[in-house]
Amino acid sequence: MGTILVTGIKCYAYHGCLEEEEIIGGNYVVDLQIETDFEKAASSDELSETVDYVDVYEIVKVQMGIRSKLIEHAAKRICEAMMKKLPRIKNAKVKVTKLNPPIPGDVQEVSVVYHS
Repeated sequence: MGTILVTGIKCYAYHGCLEEEEIIGGNYVVDLQIETDFEKAASSDELSETVDYVDVYEIVKVQMGIRSKLIEHAAKRICEAMMKKLPRIKNAKVKVTKLNPPIPGDVQEVSVVYHS
């Protein structure tokens, strides 16, 4: 087994419970930790033997484009879509970070981490 990290996927999305968030949107960052067996890929140097990062990125973009009230929901959808579409993934962690959340006070970001 090995771990693939795909971090810092920047997205502009419309998640949130407030009506303004649905209209205005906000900035998000998605980080992924993917557990897979890439021993064959490490030996063969063939992309077909591992998880393609482009596929991972596309799944994140599609799922972040679907509005959710909660980032917890978005994180779960991303994880489930990856596990379904990329069978080489054995386990995954998805971290969704909402930058500048609408919280009264000085809060830089809020994150959730969903584990498969």
